[in-house]
Amino acid sequence: MSSRTRTRRAVKVPAGATTIRIPRQRGRRRSGQPFIVVLPEQRSLTRELLGSLAGVVWAHRRPLAPTAIALVALPATALLHVLVWWSGLALAPLAVGPLVWLLITQRRRPATGSVLGWRIGLVLLASLAAGWAALAAAFGPLAGPLELVWLFTLIAAQTVWFIVRRTH
Repeated sequence: MSSRTRTRRAVKVPAGATTIRIPRQRGRRRSGQPFIVVLPEQRSLTRELLGSLAGVVWAHRRPLAPTAIALVALPATALLHVLVWWSGLALAPLAVGPLVWLLITQRRRPATGSVLGWRIGLVLLASLAAGWAALAAAFGPLAGPLELVWLFTLIAAQTVWFIVRRTH
């Protein structure tokens, strides 16, 4: 009689638990017992709190985009610093990119007033972030005042993001 048609032996399971049976793998010895994993049915308070926090973050993922980018940039630059310290030299020209964008945009579509102010503010913020990334990759993200620059840039970017998203 094959193992698929044989009746299974009853296994005593504690009350309030869910069992997941992983069937025996082919090629193993026939005398080997199947694995039985017992999971508690009631989730812990820590898991409930982390699940609800993850749900809130997921529901507000677009408003928190600058924070997510900053939280990825910090370990990414630390990894670049550890693996290829000279990557800061390669990232340095990116800090000038926003200024070039501003000059090209002002030549093609001249702006005055609040539009020009927003463009200049965006260029300053982007240049500061790119400059921080270059310096953090070269010297480490926690070297000197770079951690404060990261924090203030994150706060400024998140504030601007909230303002821009609310007005559009």
